[in-house]
Amino acid sequence: MSYVLQMIAEGEHQHQDFKMRVDDARKIARSLVAFANTSGGRLLIGVRDNGAVCGCKAEEEYHMVEAAAELHSRPSVAFEVQVWKAEGRTVLEVQVPRSPARPHFCEDAQGKWLAYLRMDDKNIKANPVLVKVWQYEMRKERSEFRYDQYVGKLFAAWRNGRVLQFRHVARIARLPFTEAEDLLCLLIVWGIVRTEPGPKGFTYTLSDPDALEKLETQGPETFRWQTERHWD
Repeated sequence: MSYVLQMIAEGEHQHQDFKMRVDDARKIARSLVAFANTSGGRLLIGVRDNGAVCGCKAEEEYHMVEAAAELHSRPSVAFEVQVWKAEGRTVLEVQVPRSPARPHFCEDAQGKWLAYLRMDDKNIKANPVLVKVWQYEMRKERSEFRYDQYVGKLFAAWRNGRVLQFRHVARIARLPFTEAEDLLCLLIVWGIVRTEPGPKGFTYTLSDPDALEKLETQGPETFRWQTERHWD
């Protein structure tokens, strides 16, 4: 079995997406942005959703991808291409690395700029908290962490195993939405809390009880320059 057929046999997943062809550069920008914002991936153009090879016109598809990456993505998304032959047809592979310039946004049909991430085989719209997390990871400065009795109640809720939606976090901590976003961003960047998309939106749960105890006993300076997260 050829290398490209081995890739196709994997099906669509976290790092791979199939496209018959690119009819709309804005739509393909969503996939490029999602890969760049998460852990990278590849598009195989000329492949149906079921893995059947239908082929494509590589040069035409390349120009559409280029428009998606440069005109409909902000900042532009880096990519590389490889042309393959499979079953006598052309398949264009578009490789997108994880970007050091996250977050990337793509333009929708209404002219709005939205950020996306890749989860399993889907591109999911990022919420404001996750966008801030990406922004915080790309720079040194952080919002100030403030601890009071209500933030303590929030931490206790997580210690008790609660999975909270954003509105619950803001209500328990008695914070305006903007400040609740900043608090969640810090806790995610520091590896204390994790977030996952769900049917009713993103949820937040305790990721590392030891790190939370460290925050409460040693203070935020312990985490001040920590930038690594484990979203992948």
